[in-house]
Amino acid sequence: MTAGSKTVLITGGAGFIGANLANRLLTRCHEVTILDDFSRSGVERNVSWLRELHGDSFNVIAGSVTDAAVCDEAVRDVEVVYHLAGQTAVTTSVADPRRDFEINALGSLNVLEAVRNSGRQPIVVYSSTNKVYGEMAETPTIEQSERYTYVDLPSGVAETQPLDFHSPYGCSKGAADQYVRDYARMYGIPTVVFRQSCIYGPRQMGVEDQGWLAWFVIALVTRRPITIYGNGKQVRDVLYIDDLLDAFELAVEKIDVTSGEVYNIGGGMGNAISIWWDFKPLIESILERELPDPAFDTTRPGDQPIFVSDFAKATRDFGWSPQVSAPDGLGRLTEWVVANRDLFAQPSR
Repeated sequence: MTAGSKTVLITGGAGFIGANLANRLLTRCHEVTILDDFSRSGVERNVSWLRELHGDSFNVIAGSVTDAAVCDEAVRDVEVVYHLAGQTAVTTSVADPRRDFEINALGSLNVLEAVRNSGRQPIVVYSSTNKVYGEMAETPTIEQSERYTYVDLPSGVAETQPLDFHSPYGCSKGAADQYVRDYARMYGIPTVVFRQSCIYGPRQMGVEDQGWLAWFVIALVTRRPITIYGNGKQVRDVLYIDDLLDAFELAVEKIDVTSGEVYNIGGGMGNAISIWWDFKPLIESILERELPDPAFDTTRPGDQPIFVSDFAKATRDFGWSPQVSAPDGLGRLTEWVVANRDLFAQPSR
């Protein structure tokens, strides 16, 4: 290893965020191991992409965080763990809450116990979610013609917002979120929790149930129908992948400040868009064509009418703020989808 490089484990490292993170860390000459069970369709292509760029300079462990022995082996000699592995869809958690719990809650406990038992006190950065705040039904909102807005949160939701786990997914991710935080308090392990909003960018194999922004772009480029669950006025603060990776690295660099802390990480008010009525003109401008109207269906359980992250704490603690605007990031994502259209070809019947 070169001076300043670290041994790093990325759980879920074959996924969208994990593959992008691995690429960045390998470019910076860190020693990277990916742990992934390859259960999500298409992620093996991300590893192939990494091999094309970096050859055999990284390790891959095909296994699941639900296996404590696998976690023990993967964590044994590392200095930093980015724990990104997880079941990611609310709808899937509703259909199979036990499996959702095993992956998100038990899997995270397995990672934490492996870290604790390693005796090395590696840094743990955990990819949590804004869903730990629940529907936020008691937070006053205003329904406007094309979007919802907050009444009393001009900068968005801060980390002081009460937790209110809603849906099995919210419960499992929320339990893990609190375990990660408490392992810093109880065992002195340097952990950081990122409650992430809508992350998007290249290498995201978005599907209808998860990764809505990427899924919409993929569907529109490949001329597939879109269904909006709700009225399309729901607002999300979108964050481009490079900005998230900046936050990961800065939080590790400033671990003396960030250890034991929780951060809301998202695009903030400057990158908050309604999922259809703001998105539509942006993507029409990029694709240079008018879009047909989508189908509309009932709102999904636990869906927040609006969520926008207040990232002031991250700015204060480790100097982070988003740098990529929503129009710029959406343009980059669309360019990647168009250039890799073959990745999204529908199988013949």
